Amino acid sequence: MARIYDSRKRILVTGGAGFLGSHLIDRLLSQGHEIICVDNLFTGTKRNIDHLYNHPRFEFMRHDVCFPLYVEVDEIYNLACPASPIHYQHDPVQTTKTSVHGAINMLGLAKRLKCKIMQASTSEVYGDPIVHPQTEAYWGNVNPIGPRSCYDEGKRCAETLFFDYHRQHGVGIKVARIFNTYGPRMHLRDGRVVSNFISQALAGEDITLYGDGSQTRSFCYVDDLIEAFVRLMDTDATVTGPINLGNPVEYTMVELAEAVLEITGSRSKLVRQALPADDPARRRPDISFAKENLKWEPKVKLNDGLKKTVEYFKSII
Repeated sequence: MARIYDSRKRILVTGGAGFLGSHLIDRLLSQGHEIICVDNLFTGTKRNIDHLYNHPRFEFMRHDVCFPLYVEVDEIYNLACPASPIHYQHDPVQTTKTSVHGAINMLGLAKRLKCKIMQASTSEVYGDPIVHPQTEAYWGNVNPIGPRSCYDEGKRCAETLFFDYHRQHGVGIKVARIFNTYGPRMHLRDGRVVSNFISQALAGEDITLYGDGSQTRSFCYVDDLIEAFVRLMDTDATVTGPINLGNPVEYTMVELAEAVLEITGSRSKLVRQALPADDPARRRPDISFAKENLKWEPKVKLNDGLKKTVEYFKSII
């Protein structure tokens, strides 16, 4: 049976020592909840949660979600999975296992506890989209056997599992499709475009553009995304998702590089290399569903978010 609690919940965050997970934990602690942070520290780092170790409502567990977990909680946020190409391509089989086995284990836990569970899915489920901008109704254009497939297909399978557990077992689910997010606590060398550009600019290295730099992304500051997470979890049972969470303002890679150069004051030069395999040409969310159901849209402008991110990178270099 479900636990009985007052306004203070006990919440499990898998991948809690990661970029997004650590920010989510900060937010949930500020609301007065108790947090169990689970992470195997493959891509997460204790640096992101160092400030929490003496917090009376915070508990860290080093654990791999590919194996069952037995805890008593009121809500689950499943964020565990390497999320950048460098990390998820390092061990692609393990990446798929984390998405699929991790989803099965966390859904099984939610089923036993009769609690809500949110899945951190991704815009990568759309692949290299031929529909623009991407709505939740779009099924995607994904290569199932390419070098990015371990992540793309792993997340797609996780979504399938979430909806099957919901239909078959009545598990209360929330599925968030996350578009490019940036901010403090990003990994310095994770291969994502924002961290790449900033670290290269601060080091005075050439900034690497793939292709001609005309491919686009939309960039959501981490505080905006965490606000959406919390609002999504607080919706009633009829709102399951999938729901796009990201910034609908679109930038080319050249525009992003120029913004980073201006903010850092770097004299780095732009150099071009061949496009990686299956790299999407365009990526921008349609967030109409989020606006309607969460009363949410991003507020932080790109330049403001980049300034905070640059300051963080300066502090750890």
